[in-house]
Amino acid sequence: MAEEDLVGAEPQTGGAGGGEGGGVSGGAPTVVCDDVDITYRVYEDRRQSLRSLIAGKFKSREYRAIEAVKAVSFTAYAGEAIGVIGSNGSGKSTLLRAIGGLMPVSDGQILVRGSAALLGVGAALQPKVSGRRNVLLGGLALGLSRQEVEARFDEIVEFAGLEDAIDLPLQTYSSGMRARLQFAISSAVRPDILLIDEALAVGDKEFRNRSQQRIDELRRAAGTIFLVSHSMGAIKDMCNRALWLERGVLRADGDPVEVVKAYDAAL
Repeated sequence: MAEEDLVGAEPQTGGAGGGEGGGVSGGAPTVVCDDVDITYRVYEDRRQSLRSLIAGKFKSREYRAIEAVKAVSFTAYAGEAIGVIGSNGSGKSTLLRAIGGLMPVSDGQILVRGSAALLGVGAALQPKVSGRRNVLLGGLALGLSRQEVEARFDEIVEFAGLEDAIDLPLQTYSSGMRARLQFAISSAVRPDILLIDEALAVGDKEFRNRSQQRIDELRRAAGTIFLVSHSMGAIKDMCNRALWLERGVLRADGDPVEVVKAYDAAL
């Protein structure tokens, strides 16, 4: 797909592109990943002998290049809920961060139409302050005004099921409580593109049901959802399309039942 076909889209970075992947076409395109490569450096801390350290002979730090995503191409459309599956270290979270504009691509390009919110807003949430204040901080971080956050406050707290704990410090919350609060804040913003990375895995059945309803609402409002999860049941129940990444390569793109079946067979 040519860049001009995605009117109003913003590239996360530049580069030459390739073709586009398969998938289920819904409404207008919202995300185009065009032959995307993502490589980052990991520095190695190699051991040195005590004698060499005493002599002042220090080895320079060396790094290893990690190819997290390799030539991935696909187009996402308004109204789609897309599950992203794959084994640990397959590049799923890296891809979501790149779509959210939090990580540059090494080659190719990502074009995004509208606003993208990565769940959670953990970088903005503060463990030593209350859940109430974190709702304000998280909403502001996602672009809401103070008045908009206050207008949606009761809805966010009720959805998260934290009425009795909202004035306690976030550091006293369990991982499930924090995940519910992050999901409630992120989805209350009603972003055009919602990126969810394993946050639903820690929720109970009631919370997963509420999350399913919220995802359906976002889809009906022509939103696009990406859900990274190791729960194949959640992928099949909540998504109408699935991407399978393995070692950074897009192995399959299509109906969730068929993609999950192929993934399970490979395992």
